[in-house]
Amino acid sequence: MNASVVHFSQVLRQLREERGWSQEQLAERADLNRSYLGEVERGHAIPSLITLAKLAGALEIRLSSFIARCEHG
Repeated sequence: MNASVVHFSQVLRQLREERGWSQEQLAERADLNRSYLGEVERGHAIPSLITLAKLAGALEIRLSSFIARCEHG
């Protein structure tokens, strides 16, 4: 598994857990399937830019901030 993918999945999980949300809650807020979100968090799926934007919106952070947090691995 690519190190960038692993780091991204860790950042996503951390952001979700900081808010006290389950995967189901984040998936609902981002209009995503919960199973797919689980795959993303485990590093088994790589989200598209559209999906990243949905996740950032649901997490109430700027997409650029979300991506920046993923770069600092």
